[in-house]
Amino acid sequence: MANRPPQRLRKRAEFLAVRAGEKRRGRLFLLEALDRKDGGAPRVGVTVTKKVGNAVVRNRIRRRIKEAVRVHAADDMVAGNDYVIVARRDVLAAPFSTLTAELARRIRGTAS
Repeated sequence: MANRPPQRLRKRAEFLAVRAGEKRRGRLFLLEALDRKDGGAPRVGVTVTKKVGNAVVRNRIRRRIKEAVRVHAADDMVAGNDYVIVARRDVLAAPFSTLTAELARRIRGTAS
């Protein structure tokens, strides 16, 4: 999957389907992963709830996570899988290197 970015989850039904999959909890976010069993390109979606903050804060968090996926974590994603990242407010305070390392570790499925 060299240098090809993952597809995006766009519909609510796609996000809800991923909830039935595996959950990998972390300090900065919750990663939900689901194997679609079709071998297609991986897909990713980012969710930031209103509890986290106002629209400006939520968009900053979303942009940070999307950049971490684009730059570092896309290569760790498995073909045929869907990923939903449910972000926490701590994403803003964490150094970008910590965010990318945590994201890559959760996507690979390794503990702590």
